[in-house]
Amino acid sequence: MKKHKIIELVKRARMKDPECFVELMKLFEQDMYRVAVGILSNDQDAADAIQETILTCWEKIQTLREDKLFKTWMTRILINHCYRILKNKVNIGGLEQYEEPSAEDEYNLEWKECISILDEKYRIPIILYYGEGYKTAEIAELLQIPKSTVRTRLARGRERISQFYGFDKE
Repeated sequence: MKKHKIIELVKRARMKDPECFVELMKLFEQDMYRVAVGILSNDQDAADAIQETILTCWEKIQTLREDKLFKTWMTRILINHCYRILKNKVNIGGLEQYEEPSAEDEYNLEWKECISILDEKYRIPIILYYGEGYKTAEIAELLQIPKSTVRTRLARGRERISQFYGFDKE
């Protein structure tokens, strides 16, 4: 969808037009899913994070500073909800076992396996950069870290993936 169409939807959603807001959420549904599963590694928790994100976005859409930054703003909210879910799971008694992959996951199994070997600090920038197409400056803003740190984490994440799959051996 064209950027100007998305911006128009955001403007109308800010005026509390529920149909435009629902259309916006449908546009970014897959993006939110990929980010949430990348962080949480669990479909149920990802669904909870997405649901909380949608509700927060609806309630707080007036706080969005610029319409063109809607996706970045929404993704930051999603990441915060994912972290909150992870924190609650650790406080309750540790992380649960990974769930069985669903039929939808079969297509993304290699990607999930690839990113699952990474520590969270490398996994999230890799997901945002390669999975979602964010630029390093946008990732830095989302994660509230310097751009140089994002570039370093991307490089180290790629390096760890190469080592894991044996691409660095001669």
